[in-house]
Amino acid sequence: MPSKRRSAWVAATTAAAALSLCGALAAQEFEARVFKDDQGRSLPYRLLKPRDYDPGKKYPLVLFFHGAGERGDDNQAQLKNAVAVFAQEKNLKKFPCFVVVPQCPSGVRWVEMDWGADSGVAPAEPSSAMRLGMATLAALQNEFSIDARRVYAAGISMGGFGVWDALSRYPGRFAAGVAVCGGGDESKAGAIGKTPVWAFHSDDDPIVKVARSRNMVKALRDAGGKVRYTEYQKLGHVSWDRAFGEPKLLPWLFSQRRAP
Repeated sequence: MPSKRRSAWVAATTAAAALSLCGALAAQEFEARVFKDDQGRSLPYRLLKPRDYDPGKKYPLVLFFHGAGERGDDNQAQLKNAVAVFAQEKNLKKFPCFVVVPQCPSGVRWVEMDWGADSGVAPAEPSSAMRLGMATLAALQNEFSIDARRVYAAGISMGGFGVWDALSRYPGRFAAGVAVCGGGDESKAGAIGKTPVWAFHSDDDPIVKVARSRNMVKALRDAGGKVRYTEYQKLGHVSWDRAFGEPKLLPWLFSQRRAP
């Protein structure tokens, strides 16, 4: 194996092992909850709270959209991939925040788009899961002391699509977004405006074509947006461990603030 490829493989394997170990501990840090709206519809979710939460302070919040394989109603599977990075001890201390991880029901998507297509058009209305996810966010903002200028969207795979959809469908609501191996509706890039986005993808992704991220990045840049793009090589679809293991990602994310 060439030295550069071996180095990349070692880095990816190390990051994956660390996040896997953290994933086993995540359920201890993320409280199990259920959101119910006034029409009786419910959405299970997990909530990570800042250590030593002080209601007199304002805290950032990350709304995390999981991937397709974690759908269901067990309120557990959505902690399987990537989100556990926020529960690592060093990050709990360095980046005290709320992280909300709603679980998308089986058979539903964060945004009803074809993942395998070369491009797509977002429906006029948000999906039922997205609508409940945003309602959960609003309820938490009423319950806890959350900094409205530091609310972020992050997601992987199906959840990466969710991030692009949320940023364009609810402009001005989020301070930044992290979209990993996802895609969106390029025609809606202008609605994202100057909300900073960091997108990740692997060039050989067999599930979501890398063109989906490339096209969204180009569309956002053409619209005058603020976007970073990191493209990996030979990681397949599972590029989220490497992405959320990037040492600069969390400092970048939590430094973003929405304009008043």
